[in-house]
Amino acid sequence: MITKMKKLALLVYHKEYAAFLEKLREVGVVHIQERESGAVESLEMEQKLSAAARYTRIVKRLEACASETHEPAGEVVSAAAIMDKVETLVSDIEQHRTLQQVLDKDIATLEPWGNFDYSNVEKLQKAGYELKFFVTSAKSYRSEWESEYNAILIAEKQSRNYFVTLTPQGITIDIDAEPAKLPTASLTALQGELAEVNVRIEELEKELAQVAQSGLNTVKAAQEAQRRDIEFTKVMLGGEKVSGDKLVLLEGWVPEESVDSLKAMLDNSGAFYELRAARRGDNFPVKLKNNAFTRMYEVLTKMYGMPSGTDFDPTPIVAPFFSLFFAFCMGDAGYGLLMVLFGFLLKKKLSKNLAGMMNLVITLGIFTTVMGALLGTFFGMSLLEFTGIPQSIRDFIIAGDVELMGSTYDKQMLLALGIGVLHISIAMTVKAINSTVFFGFKESLSAWGWWLVVVGGVIVGTLTFLSVIPAGISKWVFIAVGGIGALGIYVLNNLRRNILVNIGAGLWDTYNMASGLLGDILSYIRLFALGLAGGMLGATFNSLALMVVEGQEGFGAVLGWVGFGLIILVGHTLNIAMSCLSAFVHPLRLTFVEYFKNAGYEGKGEEYKPFKNE
Repeated sequence: MITKMKKLALLVYHKEYAAFLEKLREVGVVHIQERESGAVESLEMEQKLSAAARYTRIVKRLEACASETHEPAGEVVSAAAIMDKVETLVSDIEQHRTLQQVLDKDIATLEPWGNFDYSNVEKLQKAGYELKFFVTSAKSYRSEWESEYNAILIAEKQSRNYFVTLTPQGITIDIDAEPAKLPTASLTALQGELAEVNVRIEELEKELAQVAQSGLNTVKAAQEAQRRDIEFTKVMLGGEKVSGDKLVLLEGWVPEESVDSLKAMLDNSGAFYELRAARRGDNFPVKLKNNAFTRMYEVLTKMYGMPSGTDFDPTPIVAPFFSLFFAFCMGDAGYGLLMVLFGFLLKKKLSKNLAGMMNLVITLGIFTTVMGALLGTFFGMSLLEFTGIPQSIRDFIIAGDVELMGSTYDKQMLLALGIGVLHISIAMTVKAINSTVFFGFKESLSAWGWWLVVVGGVIVGTLTFLSVIPAGISKWVFIAVGGIGALGIYVLNNLRRNILVNIGAGLWDTYNMASGLLGDILSYIRLFALGLAGGMLGATFNSLALMVVEGQEGFGAVLGWVGFGLIILVGHTLNIAMSCLSAFVHPLRLTFVEYFKNAGYEGKGEEYKPFKNE
């Protein structure tokens, strides 16, 4: 659910503004509303944002080379020296890496020519001869060059010939070859220089790792302090000066549950303030407030977008259905038990935030265990094949085919489609109620019309199928429900428009609904398909493992059981990993696309972020 908010307006004397903000931050419950003009622009803010970008770069660089455990944070004032040191080391490393690339290129260029002494080339020049270096393709090389220009083939590499010519100075050489540009140093000298550069890079990186080990937490602490300073400065500069710049106007939002603690501070501050309840049309920040189970799934809602002031919190619906979808896609009770065990083991070893994520893993594992048992699969084995399971329990297992209206259908496929119909029906119900609550019943007649046609039709059809409503009566009920729904869809969808325009808009909505609704419902078959695929793959690994031990005796049997264990371990581990990925992505799609679209949820709200010290 969404916490109720109150609008706060403050008038503070300009000389007391900074001290007042410090007190307001200590209370830490007010979400400051930014002015419509956008971000505050000032030289001071630009400098602080530039410093924040520097902190981000350096922290990222230190995290890349630090070990998992770091020394505790030191004095924040020492962070500046650490950052200067890091930048110097990083600059030195980059310079040496550039030199390393240049040397690598020069060595690659010189390697085909071998290791020779340039002093000998100079001696030949003093004696009146000129030694030139050439490269050409193997097909273009001519043997007559050896007699004309004293060409000497040095190397053949990758269909290219490397050769030199030795001629008296002043002789023009006219050959189809490219003159080679060689480094002035010898190959041995270049290799020695490269070795020195590599050693220096290793020394610099080791020194940087030591700085990261000792200073990472210090820089992070300084970064956090600087972030709070930026937030304070934004609020400080974001107030609107009124009454000849003598007063500063500041607006924000505070949860109703926190009003009392805020009033106590405001009453003692001397500032003028006004609190009022949120009104229709207010763009207030959203704070979600859910129970322990639903709270685990708020991360999914935030991935899509927070609800706005004209939305319900979708998390209470997302939580059970996402769990059900995940369990259906996994479809194996054994895998669910492993998830529960995995979650409990890691929960004790991880940090508080990640330990909370393990609660979600455990919950999904419990859902998977129950759903896997209902679907009759345990580590790829069918529970119906176990002779020790009582018939009373077997009756609850949803497996096999069922005959319906003269045709045969898979029970699990029908279950997946039934879940889809229920999910979309709930989405349309939420949309109609949400529209009525926030915009009034008159503005919601189209939503209720579609609800009657679709959801009402599903209810009447289900009651008829269960023989609750006789077939003769259900026909007239369908006509009545459809007729009333059609009025809302085609005639009363917008009371401020011409009826012909309404009919045209209703026809367009009908086209969209007819083309989209069937596809939305069929999308839920993926639940059945993914669960079936995971079960079949698990059964395949079991069959492969049994084939390894089948018919083996003696030492062969020992090796067979080793192979059996490896196939079972690796195969099911791989299957669990792939199933978990699919069981996360596809239920997320069913939630974000099928449910949110039919519920009219857009997720354009702003998250509540109070101005506080933490």
